[in-house]
Amino acid sequence: MRPVNAEPLDLAELQQQPSKLRGLSHEEATQAVLPRETLGQAKSYAPLAKDYSARSQPPSRRPIASRTPAAVSLPEPPHTMTTQECVAGLATQTFYVKSRYAVCSGKQFDQVWLRNGNPVGTSHFDVLAIGTIPKNSRTITVTYYFTDFTTARENGAAAMGITTKGSITHSWPSTAAYTQGGVTMPFTRTWSQLLGADTYKHTLTVAPGQGSDTPKTDLVAAVYVANISLKAPPAWASEPITGGDLFMLPPRWDKAPYLPNATAGAASWAVLTPLQYSTAAGAPEREVALHIQKGFATPGMTQPPMARKDLPGKGPDLGLTRLYWDTRRRDLNRNRSVYNCGKYFGEDYATSAGYARECDEYPMASTYEGAGHSDYDPLAEPGNFSVLPVKKEDNGAAGILLAQFYDKNRVIDGPDDAFWIEITS
Repeated sequence: MRPVNAEPLDLAELQQQPSKLRGLSHEEATQAVLPRETLGQAKSYAPLAKDYSARSQPPSRRPIASRTPAAVSLPEPPHTMTTQECVAGLATQTFYVKSRYAVCSGKQFDQVWLRNGNPVGTSHFDVLAIGTIPKNSRTITVTYYFTDFTTARENGAAAMGITTKGSITHSWPSTAAYTQGGVTMPFTRTWSQLLGADTYKHTLTVAPGQGSDTPKTDLVAAVYVANISLKAPPAWASEPITGGDLFMLPPRWDKAPYLPNATAGAASWAVLTPLQYSTAAGAPEREVALHIQKGFATPGMTQPPMARKDLPGKGPDLGLTRLYWDTRRRDLNRNRSVYNCGKYFGEDYATSAGYARECDEYPMASTYEGAGHSDYDPLAEPGNFSVLPVKKEDNGAAGILLAQFYDKNRVIDGPDDAFWIEITS
């Protein structure tokens, strides 16, 4: 069991170098891991991938002539994925995260067929699993694709049994009941049956009202594990691996009243995702993007002054968490930012440039890492934020994009979720 796109085993090489075959036969099965970007309870349940997932760039936003709220729009995250996109994404990484609603992983399976302990043939196939979620839906679909079947010389591949099992192995809370649909798990097919088969879809749904933190979030989190096991036909033996867990995925269901489809809630994949702000000419949020860019690159040159300033949110390892329910803390974040704008840029900062300006704060007032963070966390450094007067239109556009990002990605309040800021040009 190897990464997708690995070089297939060479029969002639195995025959000429028996030691290589022995080495393969003693390899340990690849340990299943979660995406490195996994959030919430699932993150502490199982090992994470050592590298971040491959991911796609969100659809670009064209410069606009009008900066009215109706004209500022964040594209809808993708809810579908093709096999070609999955294969391309897995060329270098264990996972491909297209969005919070479209992820994939997979494995390559190589078999060595033996007669009297000697290799006489090989076979090979790939398994891809693409997890997708329609907009505002509580149904997760994992679609299994079996591809790239090849054989060489003598082998029993045609009659080999291939058993697939996708299941929820852990759930928070443990009492949540899952409704499954599509193919019945586990299912067994022979190589020949899979060779010309259509895809196999496995669906999972959790009814609302079963989650934790009800009624604020009604959150259900889980770990989904895909497993493949192989069984050689009679009179054959296969080396080196007979199957194992392919990967783990972190599905999540919520019914937060402040998110879209509040009555029924929806599902998503519990993975970090970035909010993109652009510094390009014509980008409606340009001045805010330039402010954040400066804070990331030269934090010591931002206000208020702080010797060890290191602003969070500049990458997936330093994510921001959404602050929704605690309005007093949000007000503190905002008021402290406005106070510092007046202190360092003059009380007339809103009109001194000849046009309307507003105090832009980073991290945003709607995050736990905002200007008032140190009042709540004794380990947080006072002053680890940045303020700057920016054009009122740019500040408003950035706020609209942030609100849309929260909604479109179903970002929930608290430590079980996070995001980061990616500056583009």
